[in-house]
Amino acid sequence: MSINARKNNHIEVCLREDVRSKTSNGFEKYRLVHNALPECDFDSFRTDVSFLNKTIAAPLMISSMTGGTEQGEQINRNLLEAAAALNLPFAIGSQRIYIGRENNSLSHYREIAKNIPILANLGAVQLNYGYGRDECLKAVDMIRADALILHLNPLQELIQSGGDTNFSGLLHKIEALCSDFPVPIIVKEVGWGIGKNAARLLTDAGVSMIDVAGAGGTSWSQVESLINGSEDILSLAAPFADWGIPTAECIRQIHEMDSSIQIIASGGITNGVEAAKAVMLGAQIAGMASCLLPAAAKKDPERVYKKLQTIIQQYKIARFLSNEIAECV
Repeated sequence: MSINARKNNHIEVCLREDVRSKTSNGFEKYRLVHNALPECDFDSFRTDVSFLNKTIAAPLMISSMTGGTEQGEQINRNLLEAAAALNLPFAIGSQRIYIGRENNSLSHYREIAKNIPILANLGAVQLNYGYGRDECLKAVDMIRADALILHLNPLQELIQSGGDTNFSGLLHKIEALCSDFPVPIIVKEVGWGIGKNAARLLTDAGVSMIDVAGAGGTSWSQVESLINGSEDILSLAAPFADWGIPTAECIRQIHEMDSSIQIIASGGITNGVEAAKAVMLGAQIAGMASCLLPAAAKKDPERVYKKLQTIIQQYKIARFLSNEIAECV
């Protein structure tokens, strides 16, 4: 199957089927402690933070979803326009599809969104399949990105027909890339989480941020098995429907191990209260993806704008009313 066809199938399956992880993101185990006396004017209460040396409206970002096909480009345009209007960061989906093209310019991304952080994205495993510094630079340059995401997706590749399954020696290659690269490198999972041990190895290798992308959101093993459709692959993937480390647990583990590690929290976050919990647990910023996809697929950036505006307001209310998080008893 071509990359184009696979990407279109990814979008259609995510829109049509229930491909959520069978485990939760873990945030239900925590509650924000209510403060009945905020001693602050809500209208002047600020949520803006610095991210990749730019000021953004709130510690929220649009996480990587798709790109490279006509439908994917329309989705990204809707997401990007909404992100620019609300001053939130935007991360593109994997750019592998663009790398081999003669005309791989995505300069219109910066024309749409001149001031927000934009994050490039490639699969880390491609460093074992002919990619190196030059391809990573192409991914950054084509969208004038503020950072490069290298995503880790071993379970997806193992279930995917013809997946790239050689993950040996990646840490050394990531370390070499980090030692001489013009923008920060972020490593993320795609929905099964990064635990404290992997986070330690990656940050020691020079990675600037860890996007935990924990369990609780889209399960790409389910997506790939549904795309394949055979009974054998559906049976193979079934026990992995609840696989992974819940997002909240990833944040807690890493932050308790080393509070200086910069964490992006993603994986099943769908509202501003969960985003506030993620930040209170130790993340710098919370990313959202699948909850925005239905709105983005409607060819109307206003739908994405309204959805994100609601999430920002939820986050603001939650932080206005609470500055303490506790485990549920």
